[in-house]
Amino acid sequence: MSTVPGTTTAPGVLERVRGSRLLWPVVALVALVVANAARNPGFVSIRLQDGHLYGSLVDILKNGAPTLLIALGMTLVIATRGIDLSVGAVAAIAGAVACTTIAGTTDPTSAGAVTRGIVLALVLCLVLGLWNGFLVALLGIQPIIATLVLMTAGRGIAMLITDGQIITVRNDAFREIGAGFLILPVSILIALAALGAVALVTRRSALGLLIESVGINPEASRLAGLRSRTIIWTVYVFAALCAGLAGLMISSNVSAADANNAGLWIEMDAILAVVIGGTSLAGGKYSLSGTLVGALIIQTLTTTVYSMGIAPEVTLVFKSLVVIAVCLLQAPKVRERFRRHRRTGPAEPTAGVASWSADTDGPSAPGHPVGQDASPATAPATNASTAPKQKVAQS
Repeated sequence: MSTVPGTTTAPGVLERVRGSRLLWPVVALVALVVANAARNPGFVSIRLQDGHLYGSLVDILKNGAPTLLIALGMTLVIATRGIDLSVGAVAAIAGAVACTTIAGTTDPTSAGAVTRGIVLALVLCLVLGLWNGFLVALLGIQPIIATLVLMTAGRGIAMLITDGQIITVRNDAFREIGAGFLILPVSILIALAALGAVALVTRRSALGLLIESVGINPEASRLAGLRSRTIIWTVYVFAALCAGLAGLMISSNVSAADANNAGLWIEMDAILAVVIGGTSLAGGKYSLSGTLVGALIIQTLTTTVYSMGIAPEVTLVFKSLVVIAVCLLQAPKVRERFRRHRRTGPAEPTAGVASWSADTDGPSAPGHPVGQDASPATAPATNASTAPKQKVAQS
């Protein structure tokens, strides 16, 4: 069937959709939303009140903004064959520094106190990112071990900063970061702005290609003239800054710094979001849009479990089940089995016989059952040798 040049046929579009790594994550996200809407019809309703948007979907975006930010930095780290387990501790440190600085000023309600606290928190996160990059890029320590050091020590650092107390602040400007509204919650706008900036820088410049090159083969990239150590160092610094910004969101949302619980296990949610989105832990190609879908799945699943009245401790079980299901559907072997199943049909044996017959320059020879090994070269000779015997039998 001929098609007009420049046009796309419907089967071609369907084939690309089926081959997309985002297919099953999007299906899982839609299934979660539909299940919640079936149980509670008001789940998908959004209302405008006092110039602010409210609703369960808005809450999912708002609560998922810190996870999206951390997953954004984690995506680039994983793309370089790395991992960062310290982002949860870095988030707790950022909240502790900001709240302690604000509470310790002469006027805790001033905008200057907020600015000072945010700057100090992000500078410290920058230093922590440099430390992780130093261990991984320069000393060559395995990323999971290098970041596990800060994951373990980070909570202790946050506890030292807060003196083991929950630091509460009363500052409207600080609260705007995590609980403010500009029609949409400010946290959503910050996370989407960060996502757009990263997508613009990595996809409109050579940086994204360089990150993928380092993740696919670091040694070949170094021999090609790329500064792979600098790129690895950069992504760890960026991941720490994303974690620090997420920590500011978490602490400002409750106007307090809790060193024990702020950002607890958020590094696992970020890794799950990245993996669900289709980024391989082996490094190389990554998907920012997949990370966005993965973060939404994690937060929607958490909201679903809470709305069903299930204990929060069981949430991890539901997360693991959904993640396993989505990852299995994305696995290359499972996808290949699906492809084979779609190609297999009742017409396949007939096609096999036809192709065998075409190779032997004629219909299948008498005395040669289908499936028996025979080469095209020997098939005509076999036909000639068996012809007299068949004539005798007939007579």
